[in-house]
Amino acid sequence: MHLVSWNVNGIRACLRKGGGEWLARCGADVICLQETRAYPEQVDLELDGYASYWNPAARPGYSGVAIYTRREPLDVTCDLGEPDLDGEGRVLAAEFEDLWVVDVYTPNAQNELRRLDYRTVRWDPAFLAHMRELDAEKPVVFCGDLNVAHREIDLANPRSNRRNAGFTDEERAGFDRILAGGFVDTFREFEPGGGHYTWWSNRPGVRERNVGWRIDYVLISRRLRPRLVAASIHAEVMGSDHCPVSIRLR
Repeated sequence: MHLVSWNVNGIRACLRKGGGEWLARCGADVICLQETRAYPEQVDLELDGYASYWNPAARPGYSGVAIYTRREPLDVTCDLGEPDLDGEGRVLAAEFEDLWVVDVYTPNAQNELRRLDYRTVRWDPAFLAHMRELDAEKPVVFCGDLNVAHREIDLANPRSNRRNAGFTDEERAGFDRILAGGFVDTFREFEPGGGHYTWWSNRPGVRERNVGWRIDYVLISRRLRPRLVAASIHAEVMGSDHCPVSIRLR
């Protein structure tokens, strides 16, 4: 299975910038999109051979996730089943014969860490519990914008960003718990070094100088590790302030 994940930061804007052409030729079996910021009827993205499933936010122009798949799912479910965490279009899960694929757009802690407690006290434990419930049924691949740089090598300027949203001790500890909970950061299975990022500020020259953050991930159940043959960051792909990430499983 070839899976691609991309925070498109507004699917309509991404398509205007040519993102649809890359998606059409990427060859993935499953494509997971985050921050779609649209309802499906507002989007003209028909990928030949793919069925699409959406979980938009209740609030127009906000958040949202979508899955395009060549493999017909057995079932598709939305959200976490907790009223105070649902409604923002952040989780979409597709069940296949041999595994679950979960598309996630994790809440941002926001400026002045206004939403840090919501993210780390409520969201992170509930999401991990949901992943472990699914993993008890069959292996899980979950991917998306997790809004955290896990280690210092996962962002260009760790010292100046300490305690900023996406690089607090609390958020990083939440990622540690994901790994301890039985999941594998696929990219780090192949690349131990720094300088590999998935998000860059839109300020002039930032992306050209590669002053970025690695906050987009594909994680897998540990028992899927023998099937993992590749994990990539596609930093050359434009259309969003994030770039796609991908994995291949036997």
